[in-house]
Amino acid sequence: MNFTESVRIAFRALAANKARSLLTMLGVIIGVAAVILLVGIGTGVQGEVTGAVEGLGSNLLFIVPGQFEGGPGGDAAPPSRRFTIDDADLIERRVDGLDAVVPIIQGGGTIRAGNRTMRVTVAAATEDGEQVFSATLAGGRHYRRSEVQAASRVVALGSSVTERLFPNRDPVGEAVTIQGQRFTVVGHYQSQGGGFAGDQDAQVYMPVTTAQRLFGVDDVGTIVVKVSEAEDIERAQADIKRVLTPRFGEEFTVFSQEQTLGILSDLLGTLTYMLAGIAGISLLVGGIGIMNIMLVSVSERTREIGIRKAVGARTYDILSQFVIEAVSLSVFGGVIGIALGWGGASALSATTPVPSEVTPWAVAMAFFFAFGVGVFFGVYPAYKASKLDPIEALRYE
Repeated sequence: MNFTESVRIAFRALAANKARSLLTMLGVIIGVAAVILLVGIGTGVQGEVTGAVEGLGSNLLFIVPGQFEGGPGGDAAPPSRRFTIDDADLIERRVDGLDAVVPIIQGGGTIRAGNRTMRVTVAAATEDGEQVFSATLAGGRHYRRSEVQAASRVVALGSSVTERLFPNRDPVGEAVTIQGQRFTVVGHYQSQGGGFAGDQDAQVYMPVTTAQRLFGVDDVGTIVVKVSEAEDIERAQADIKRVLTPRFGEEFTVFSQEQTLGILSDLLGTLTYMLAGIAGISLLVGGIGIMNIMLVSVSERTREIGIRKAVGARTYDILSQFVIEAVSLSVFGGVIGIALGWGGASALSATTPVPSEVTPWAVAMAFFFAFGVGVFFGVYPAYKASKLDPIEALRYE
């Protein structure tokens, strides 16, 4: 009996028990769809975070308080003191080849305009912040140096804040209150989406000195440095350490944008593989279901196997028929699962803030894993069927 005949007989056997075949495929369908969807989410998050870090600008160095073991992303010893604006000024004066040195403060707050309120993130920097962070004004202007020096109560709004507080009108010149203090809107930005620092569209931007008064602090959280030339990154990193060490000892860390991207990529890549592994467990369960059903099928068709062997069917013919049935169940289930997972990932990305990106390697991995499940869990029932004694099989009731 040739391969084509084996395929035909296998398909006829599956069609004779449509409901059972569909239920058997269900485990594989769910497993493959879960792999596609979860890997798509992991890949989408990784791409968005990487893009957000790259979108901050180029040639950046980040200076944070605390000594991080193993670099950024490792465990940090608590710093005995925090950075101040004076530390940023010192770096700007003592280190050559820098385009901007920007002290940054971030904090939460509630913004109000009329009877509308919204929970926002306050992002504060100096007037050089627009050189470091890539954002496009939709109207108005960025705050000025004089407003930073005077700690003026001026803000620029992210696009979500503008839409929530001032729907269908220009917010420039309007008054808002943040934490009960009155501010004047001087500008608003185009949509930037989620990013390294969270949802950038739900942020309000103000001078760093104003934020210090608003939150009642004297320090800043981070200092971001933009180096003029990419080839000077390592030299600038060493110079910054030389300048800050007399003040802070080893209680600070300077890391580059490239280091940040590498660590984030490794972390999110590991997360993606973990998600794929978790989803793969359901594929394993689906494979066990296939083996169980195939064993039941062997028992039900014992007399059929005996008749076929009595009229000349070889062990290979019986073996191949049952393996083809098992592989067909897993492959058909895999194809349906790929379609559902891909569609689910697209729908999730289109209707929710969760990013999702289906990649060819994820589809190929899910498909070949499903194929492997069919082969692996189909071999034992097929082997058992092929080894039945034809005389004993014919006697089976």
